Amino acid sequence: MADDFDLTPPELTTEDLLVLDDPRFGPETAAIVTGAASGIGHATALALAANGLTVVGADVDEEGLDDTAGKAAALDVPGEVHTVPTDLTDDDDVAAMVDAAAEAGDLRYVANVAGMQHIASIPDFPMGKYDLLLDIMLRAPFLTAKLAMPHVRDAGGGAIGNMSSVHGHYATQDKAAYITAKHGLTGLTRAIAAEGEGTLRGFSVSVGYVLTPLMVNQIEDTAEERGISEQEVVEDVMLGQARTKEMMTPAEVANLFVFGFSSHGKHLNGGDMLHDGGYTTTYE
Repeated sequence: MADDFDLTPPELTTEDLLVLDDPRFGPETAAIVTGAASGIGHATALALAANGLTVVGADVDEEGLDDTAGKAAALDVPGEVHTVPTDLTDDDDVAAMVDAAAEAGDLRYVANVAGMQHIASIPDFPMGKYDLLLDIMLRAPFLTAKLAMPHVRDAGGGAIGNMSSVHGHYATQDKAAYITAKHGLTGLTRAIAAEGEGTLRGFSVSVGYVLTPLMVNQIEDTAEERGISEQEVVEDVMLGQARTKEMMTPAEVANLFVFGFSSHGKHLNGGDMLHDGGYTTTYE
């Protein structure tokens, strides 16, 4: 691993989490978080539970989901985390996830966080990987929104937040499927806002590089694909263009979802929360 950067994902504490006083943040309100077994999804589930919400954490990784629920108990957060093993490529599983959330409380919030990555040039990109990535990162958020929106309306309003990326704003090499999915999420976010009638909001969150297990694997894959060292991947590829020379933590991203769901984010509708350390807007 890189000598100058600690690439161990940080241990999350309650001090890392944004807690807001919001009239809708309580145990009667349910929130779905996909990808809740690790990384940003894990942190988002904990952050929403720290705000008192009843969280339905979904992931195909059942052991990871158990770890998230165990972490919530260890942190003694006021909200509960219910785990629902979910294969986001299975429509019946997605429907069961939404039903479980609607039964757990007034379903107001959805955080579509689940994602994956595959590093390859377009000519070498396996179509099976492309289809899987688009199914998880674009089709599943669409289906989740389709099924959740009636419940959110019945609850009196809420928001659907989609995990985008700086790669939803521009493209780099060897990540074509990921970039395609993130650009598509921009359209889905705007479509949700267009149909939300002002009370059901859609927004996205775009960040640069976040220190998650997925990112550590990506560093290794990018180094192999480009024939450079992992140190060079971190310094030149990931942080070279950024003005803030450190990766975000999963908790920092989770806090953006907390803000976006809260009444403080009531004018965030169809828009994107870009927190990228200057990566996107200070090109040189």
